Amino acid sequence: MIRPGVTLMLWLAIAALVVLNDMVGDTWMAERLSVRAVEWYKVLVPLPYVILMAVVHARRTAGPQWLEAALLASLLWTPSTVLAEFFYARFTFGEEPAAFLDRFAFWWGVPYPLLVLALAGAPLLAGFAFRRRVTQ
Repeated sequence: MIRPGVTLMLWLAIAALVVLNDMVGDTWMAERLSVRAVEWYKVLVPLPYVILMAVVHARRTAGPQWLEAALLASLLWTPSTVLAEFFYARFTFGEEPAAFLDRFAFWWGVPYPLLVLALAGAPLLAGFAFRRRVTQ
């Protein structure tokens, strides 16, 4: 069953954690670690939480329309979380869009695409794992 309210509430939880984690990484961790280590911190800490929220979403939306619900979560969580992080960086540090797009330069070894892939793939994988077949 598709539950947009559940999808929205879980996204709010993800976005809040990601932005708060960025704040911690940019303030407390940046003083003690290298820039690359802070980037990895800002990606690896939210990953288990994103997976947990995807599992919660999959369990709440299991049923005959699990794929539609998983696609809804995947297609909404990914761009909206990226936008939330962009606005955080823009309003806090005055970061230009080009500087934010440098986070996606995986050929330089930046880890940010891992978080984006997790936001896109976790709802689909969890939905597939928790789908239920409806017997008629």
